[in-house]
Amino acid sequence: MNHFENAASIEKLCEDLKEYSAIDPALFQKYHVNRGLRRPDGTGVVAGLTKICNVHGYVLNEGELEAIPGELIYRGYQITDLVRNVEKENRFGYEETAYLLLFGTLPDAETLAGFRKVLANFRELPDSFVIDMIAKAPSHNIMNKLARSVLALYSYDPDCELRTIENEVRVAVSMIARLPVIMTSAYQVKRQHFDGESLIMHPLRPEESTAETILSLLRLDRQYTPEEAHLLDICMMLHAEHGGGNNSAFTCRVLTSSGTDPYSAYAGAISSLKGFRHGGANYKVIDQLELFKEKVKNPDNDGEVADLIRKVLRRQEGDGAGLIYGMGHAVYTLSDPRAVLLKEKAFELAKGTQFEEDYHLLAAIERLTPQLVGEKSQNAAAKNICANVDMYSGLVYRMLGVPEDLFTPMFAVSRIAGWAAHRIEEVLTGGRIMRPAYKSIAKKSVYKPLSQR
Repeated sequence: MNHFENAASIEKLCEDLKEYSAIDPALFQKYHVNRGLRRPDGTGVVAGLTKICNVHGYVLNEGELEAIPGELIYRGYQITDLVRNVEKENRFGYEETAYLLLFGTLPDAETLAGFRKVLANFRELPDSFVIDMIAKAPSHNIMNKLARSVLALYSYDPDCELRTIENEVRVAVSMIARLPVIMTSAYQVKRQHFDGESLIMHPLRPEESTAETILSLLRLDRQYTPEEAHLLDICMMLHAEHGGGNNSAFTCRVLTSSGTDPYSAYAGAISSLKGFRHGGANYKVIDQLELFKEKVKNPDNDGEVADLIRKVLRRQEGDGAGLIYGMGHAVYTLSDPRAVLLKEKAFELAKGTQFEEDYHLLAAIERLTPQLVGEKSQNAAAKNICANVDMYSGLVYRMLGVPEDLFTPMFAVSRIAGWAAHRIEEVLTGGRIMRPAYKSIAKKSVYKPLSQR
């Protein structure tokens, strides 16, 4: 009998697969294996050193972890300070942030103007790239199209295998410039091919900032307000980097350590970010928000909101994962500085609009979840969870008119600056392929000839 003949046979094969692949969770503790490279107390296993970013959410006080308000530090600068000063000066900050992450220092006005000009010059995609690589193979998922397009750019680069720092910087800057254009082009093609909309492609405007470029290429009338562009710019600053230990940056560094080319490393990071446990979580927050809007009759009633949170945690509602998306983080305990800033911006934008009720519902979920998670786990430490950046980023994007198809791609076009910084640091200082150990617990088997099986 051919075991691949029908669905029933495949199902049987999968049952066998589960039996032979399943590992008793108790064995991880027995052999002192830190699942997910996280220790039992929640701290991460140290895998490297970096000068790029510090993600700080707790301190060690006399041998015990003590929760503190979260800090996100780019090259020594608090993200809150970077955002507040850009706001105060009423200018765009993503380009400055990308420069800081790549080169380690804040640029002066002349250097920043030069860097912005270089980005503008790099935005133009190679001839026929949009037609051959995007329009001829449309994708309903823009993250997959981003990864494929980045890999395809390798074929258009005559110096794709040149291993110099100068070339690494050239590719990095081109990625920062081009990824937003690839994203918006892929989305317009997706609208035309899958949604039956007209295909409209706008020419680039070199005078626009990265955030302005995105809004200009997305909107059919190319119109946006300064306030909208500045808010999107702040979102990009907040998403630009988050330490070497986050899954996508670590993926980029692991791939880089093997000696592969930059395009392959960046495509791998994009593929990592797509996952719902990473960048894809912002989709889940919006899905969950819609669930609460449907099930909660009175959003101002904390008891009603809490009841639904409990049902989600018990896997009785939602997608069955038992998670409140947008809540909890591997490092932050009391607060995520990105979420604090985005919550503030979300409130300003939602006030007096149809989105105000959505904002208050998310705020209620944020306020009630820590106590209910602690109640479920009967672990006091479990109460030390906070809203993460995904809690409010989706709502902000929705209010800006950014389609849900682009929530996670927006994360990617922002984070490319951080990935590039980590790749270059790994190229400069790594020197060894990353190759952790896995302990085998498989039992020895005696080989049987095919006729005896």
